[in-house]
Amino acid sequence: MRGLFVITRKELAGFFASPTFYILLFLVAAILSYVYPIQLILFQQLVSTYVMQPGLPAQQLNIHYGVFLRLLSYLNLMLIFIVPALTMKLIAEEKKMRTFDLLLTAPVTSAQIVVGKYLAALGAILGIMALAFLYPLVTAGFSTVQWAPLVISFFGIFLVGGVYAAMNLFCSSLTESALVAYVMSVILNVSIWFVGMSVEVIDNQTTRQVFEHLSLNTHLSGLVEGTVRSSAVIFLLSCIVLFVFLAERVVESSRWRA
Repeated sequence: MRGLFVITRKELAGFFASPTFYILLFLVAAILSYVYPIQLILFQQLVSTYVMQPGLPAQQLNIHYGVFLRLLSYLNLMLIFIVPALTMKLIAEEKKMRTFDLLLTAPVTSAQIVVGKYLAALGAILGIMALAFLYPLVTAGFSTVQWAPLVISFFGIFLVGGVYAAMNLFCSSLTESALVAYVMSVILNVSIWFVGMSVEVIDNQTTRQVFEHLSLNTHLSGLVEGTVRSSAVIFLLSCIVLFVFLAERVVESSRWRA
């Protein structure tokens, strides 16, 4: 366990000492600072319209659906591109700089190497999530906020970010080029959302059910609405375990070739 702690602490310190990480935080803050006030204004106009012309669906008048879910959709879109930037160098860069061979000879297991790097990536994602959470937190000063659905929604996006991190760490383990790892990661992150889109064009009921179960959007929809479903949590955690395991296998194979 000491090896796992050392690797996690080293990689996490590397993230928070890196100018790249703070540039990404700045970009996230800049984008959210632009779109979030717009969503608040649109929501205020919607509420005013309801006062003058009653009859709008009640769900649209809920700030969670009208503002916070839109914030989370922007955050998810940014994570598709930001997480690969965070993870692309975790293994690929070490292979390129030949420090990976030294790591393989250190008294740590392949699992400790991969899990330690993955936990550090989660820590960086958590930092981005904390920044995004400041916006609803400030909104609570002048509006009523339902905290339970909001926290569950952010937890759902964090789990999806964890899936991205696991897949992207696996991509980083496959190559020595950080750029190649980034491109592979973005393609993989985008591709998993197309699984859900395929459901609309499938006629066979059995095949449709399989694609619905594999759809990330299907499992995320309940979480972002504030409902915890065990099937969704288990699915997302299973994806994380699968890709972390695959990355560990790649690292272990490198140990045997070394």
